[in-house]
Amino acid sequence: MSTDYRPTTTSLDGVPAPRVVVVGSINMDLIVGTPRIPDPGETVLGDRFATGPGGKGANQAVAAARAGAEVAFVGAVGTDTFALELRQSLVDAEVDVTQLREIDGPSGVAMITVDDAGRNSIVVAPGANGSLAGLTAADLDAIASADVLLCQLEIPLDTAVSATAHARAHGTVVLLNPSPVRPLPPDLTDSVDVLVANEAEAAQLADDIAAVPHRITTLGGRGARHLGPDGGRTAVAPPQVDVVDTTGAGDAFAGALAAVWGRRDDALAFAVAAGALATTRRGAAASAPQLQEIESILPD
Repeated sequence: MSTDYRPTTTSLDGVPAPRVVVVGSINMDLIVGTPRIPDPGETVLGDRFATGPGGKGANQAVAAARAGAEVAFVGAVGTDTFALELRQSLVDAEVDVTQLREIDGPSGVAMITVDDAGRNSIVVAPGANGSLAGLTAADLDAIASADVLLCQLEIPLDTAVSATAHARAHGTVVLLNPSPVRPLPPDLTDSVDVLVANEAEAAQLADDIAAVPHRITTLGGRGARHLGPDGGRTAVAPPQVDVVDTTGAGDAFAGALAAVWGRRDDALAFAVAAGALATTRRGAAASAPQLQEIESILPD
């Protein structure tokens, strides 16, 4: 598997910027704030409501762009009223949307409940994301020319398998966030260089991911840990922040990690800082921090 980046032609302040291609989902988030998450069958009155662009793929694409990468997004929106806003949200984040296709029908939607402690509960209706199949020649070219491919599982599994296999064949580093969790076939995990999962996902997938060279487990308010191919372990605690909303924190972590993987010795600390900062503001894609913000809270 590939472990090094190939140089890119785009530069950021004189330093070649990594090119990250995200193959993933894009949703409209419908967010309700409540004093607490309802129990099954219970109705709880909310005290605030907002809409905003989201989807794990789009969130991670925005996070990677804000963390300094040159990012292209391969995904799908529908033909509904959400589609234009979703596309524009990526454009505003300077994400290349050349490969964002339009599929007849609804765009993806996520129903998110956030309680006063910042914890969340999420239900996703995939919409157009569920029809993201058959990668085009242009999609494959973008993957082959990227430094990093970043995938999640809010898209059809076959699409993720095709994208990661093509990346591996062309020396592109593959970073997988296996969420929402499901059994992972060997033809997917065999192509993965770096896997990022939360504690519950990592425990559920323990047997499936045992051969992945770099396994990173996010630990919420306790930071993250890394298990490397040589058995070496590293743990990083998060900076102290005032948590407002944990929605999108994991995506901010994954996107930031993709932007610096193989380029910074403190990549794990960088991603942990990005995830922590994301909890200090509401929303998913909107919460991803800028490069300068992340660097400002990294330990000396």
